[in-house]
Amino acid sequence: MCGIVGYVGNREATTIIIEGLRRLEYRGYDSAGIAVVDGGKTGIRRAVGKLRNLDKVLSEQPLAGTIGIGHTRWATHGRPSEQNAHPHEVEGITVVHNGIIENYLELRRALSAQGRKFKSETDTEIIAHLVASNVAKGLSLVPAVRATIEAIRGAFAFVIQSEHEPDKLVTAKNATPIVVGLGEGENFVASDIPACLAHTRVFVFLRDGDFAVLTRSGVEITTFDGTPVPVKPKRIDWSPVMAEKGGHKHFMHKEIYEQPTAVADTIRGRVSMEEARVHLDGVSIGDAQKLNRFIITACGTSYHAALVGKFMIESIARIPVEVDLASELRYREPVIDEQTGVLAISQSGETLDTLAAIKECRTRGATIFAICNVLESSIARECAESGGVLYTHAGPEIGVASTKAFTTQLVALYLIAIHLGRERGTLSKEDAQELLTHLREVPKQIESVLSREASIISIARRVAKARDFLYLGRGPNYPIALEGALKLKEISYIHAEGYAAGEMKHGPIALIDEKMPTIGIATAGPVYEKTVSNLEEVKARDGKLIIIATEGDARIAEIADDVFLVPKNDPLIDPIITVVPLQLIAYHIADLNGTDVDQPRNLAKSVTVE
Repeated sequence: MCGIVGYVGNREATTIIIEGLRRLEYRGYDSAGIAVVDGGKTGIRRAVGKLRNLDKVLSEQPLAGTIGIGHTRWATHGRPSEQNAHPHEVEGITVVHNGIIENYLELRRALSAQGRKFKSETDTEIIAHLVASNVAKGLSLVPAVRATIEAIRGAFAFVIQSEHEPDKLVTAKNATPIVVGLGEGENFVASDIPACLAHTRVFVFLRDGDFAVLTRSGVEITTFDGTPVPVKPKRIDWSPVMAEKGGHKHFMHKEIYEQPTAVADTIRGRVSMEEARVHLDGVSIGDAQKLNRFIITACGTSYHAALVGKFMIESIARIPVEVDLASELRYREPVIDEQTGVLAISQSGETLDTLAAIKECRTRGATIFAICNVLESSIARECAESGGVLYTHAGPEIGVASTKAFTTQLVALYLIAIHLGRERGTLSKEDAQELLTHLREVPKQIESVLSREASIISIARRVAKARDFLYLGRGPNYPIALEGALKLKEISYIHAEGYAAGEMKHGPIALIDEKMPTIGIATAGPVYEKTVSNLEEVKARDGKLIIIATEGDARIAEIADDVFLVPKNDPLIDPIITVVPLQLIAYHIADLNGTDVDQPRNLAKSVTVE
């Protein structure tokens, strides 16, 4: 989710690049930098923190030149620091990069063995070293970059410039966004449209496997291996506000659509299929064999993720798991000792109740670790001194109602469960490979759900004026019923309740009538028959039924007023997929009712008070 801007033309590059980076500030970042080539020499300026810090550096040490690249960084490899900020330069080769190089450690060891010295902790510097090494062997810039792409593995969108060929920018894309803006006597490259919209309305959207060379006079696009690709420009007529939202009406809608990428980014670099192992980025859960139980603590949407995590960890790793609301945990006398693992979950890393719960558990000797989306947040710093932090790679989430942060939390919990299962011997190599294969299918399955949004809109229109909703699910989908109800309440201000479907007959069944829609989750799995039986009870009382079911389920249509089918996956992974149509239902009901979707009343993105 970092910002990239590149420019080649006849105007001063610094002004255009900094302006472009400022238009990408909504994406979030922890450092920024710029590199400009002038007179065959590269000038680089970098700063930690906001762009105003970089502005100050540039006011004291200006850069002149008409070709350059800039970057706002959200740290993945290496802490936020001036040293780790992009751009990175090696022997006149300068690079900015979004994504994760999965074979970073392997490549760094090989390059170090060749005598190459590294100035940062980042995986990005690897790219600069590889290109510089290829140039040193006699290759010109373009073939040197192509050879580098053959060596790296992972997700990337990078832009490279060279002192040796100061008339061109080279960019390439694999699983990370990059766009090219076309101008008259100048051209642009950026990670998102808003960066260049003040200068051009004509863009080329690079596809995975595309490689582009930009000069003042034009843009040439090929595949990685050099096969020409037709340049297909598209005119964009967005307003500046629309541009920030990627053409979506609201940030929440944009972030729902970012979930395939966010899920893939959270998995990427952490899974070894050959060994059937999960690498937790330095997180230490302690001696997995000695852990006798887990406590997961969180608030709000993160609490619902924790409830799903209980199913995952108990099923896969066979460790008893308790889930506690952080606001409750801190005020009771929890039974915790050195054999208890405590996992805190927070999108912002600043949730006061969760932070207080962590401190309480730590005083009792527990190993504390966290799932968090924000680097260097309070919870991240607190846990760094104990078990560590497993960061989700959702990127900044602007909408108050959490969407992509939630699905990436579920992915992180699933990875932890598999890691523990392998460490404890409760999960065989073959079974782990199967589970990881299922997990890697999720981004495309979410894309499949999103491609059928029109069906969700039709459902939303039919129920948008209802004043009460009931959400039902069983097993791992019970917390998703809670989450679906919460999303609707948060952004539409409509009363909704989530229940375990088997509990309906213990009270909620009295509420059912033809005016109250019931949204049920009945995907294939061990509790499918029981769930359908519960939903049939709703139907028998003239309740309006909207059911999320598995593709190929012909039976469910007999009782449902509306059905939305999702791709089949492992029952423990189902929640990552089934929550997406519920997010869309809540979004479209709220939009139809005209509420402020991104900033609902009385709510804040980060709850830092009791």
